[in-house]
Amino acid sequence: MGTDYGHKPVLLHECLDALAIKPDGVYVDGTLGRAGHSSEIVRRLTTGRLIALDRDETALAAARERLAAYMDRVALVHSNFSRLGDVLDEMGVGGADGMLFDLGVSSPQLDDARRGFSYKQDAPLDMRMDESAPLTAKELVNSAPYEELRRILYEYGEERYAPQIAKAICAARETKPIETTLELAEVIRGAMPAKALREKQHPAKRSFQAIRIAVNDELGELEPMLAAAEAHLKPGGRLAVITFHSLEDRIVKQKLRDLATGCVCPPEFPVCVCGRTPKLKLVTRKPVVPDEAELSENPRARSAKLRVAEKC
Repeated sequence: MGTDYGHKPVLLHECLDALAIKPDGVYVDGTLGRAGHSSEIVRRLTTGRLIALDRDETALAAARERLAAYMDRVALVHSNFSRLGDVLDEMGVGGADGMLFDLGVSSPQLDDARRGFSYKQDAPLDMRMDESAPLTAKELVNSAPYEELRRILYEYGEERYAPQIAKAICAARETKPIETTLELAEVIRGAMPAKALREKQHPAKRSFQAIRIAVNDELGELEPMLAAAEAHLKPGGRLAVITFHSLEDRIVKQKLRDLATGCVCPPEFPVCVCGRTPKLKLVTRKPVVPDEAELSENPRARSAKLRVAEKC
C-alpha cells in the first residue's frame, strides 16, 4: 500500500466542527501533510472545492494517491503557506469559507530517517520540509556563529543548556564538519550535565526542534499566513489553527486577538477617531485540546492546541 494511511489527523472532529463545512463551499488546507484532515473535508463537499498546500513534494505525491477519488474538487499546490495570499490570487479564488492550518511536522517526515529530522536514526543533517529550499541543518550547524546558535537553541527549543551546547557545536566543527544527525546528537549529549541526561526525554530533542524551526523559518511564516488567511476569508468564514509549540501558540493567539480588536482609542475620547474595526471574532476564547481518548490513541497529539476565529 505505499502510502501511510495510519497517520492520525489531530483534533479531527473538533476541526470539522469548527469549519462547519458547507457542501458547496471553498476550503483551504494550508498544511496538507498526509491529507488526514483534507480527506475528511473533501468527503463533505459536493460542488465545493478544496485547495491544499504543502511545501513537501513527498506529501503532495502521497495525497494525490489518497485523494484520487476526489480530485475533481481538489487543487494541490506546492507552496509554503506564507505565500497563501499569492496562491489564492493566482488561482482567482475570491474568498474561502474555511481554512485549516495544522502546524505540526507530519509524522511521516519525522519517521523517514533520510530526511534528517530524527535524533534517533543516522542520516545526513537536512531537516528541510521543502527539499528544494537552500538552507539545510548541516549548513546552519556548521556556519552559524556561536551567538546565533545559542539564540536559536534558547528561543526555539527553550533549551536551558543552550550556551553549553552552542559552544560544543562550535568546538566540534573546528575539527571537522558535523555531517549527520547522530553526530550532532552526540555533540549535544556531550555538552549536557549528568542531571540533564537523566531526564525522561532524549537530550537532543529540544535542540533538534530548535534547529528544525530555524531551518524552515517556521515562526517567521505565521504572521503573513494569518494575515493572508483573514484577508481571503468570506464573511462568516472560519479559520482553524492547530499549534504544537508554546512559541507558535503565542504568535497565533496574539495575531488572532489583534485581528479581533476594534477601536483602540483612549476611553476618554467621546467618539472613535482610529476607525479600527474587528476583522475577526474569536470562536474559542481558550484553545481546544485533545481529550483522553485521542491521547491514548495518538500520544503525539499531547501538546496540540486548536484556536478558531470567524471573519466578521
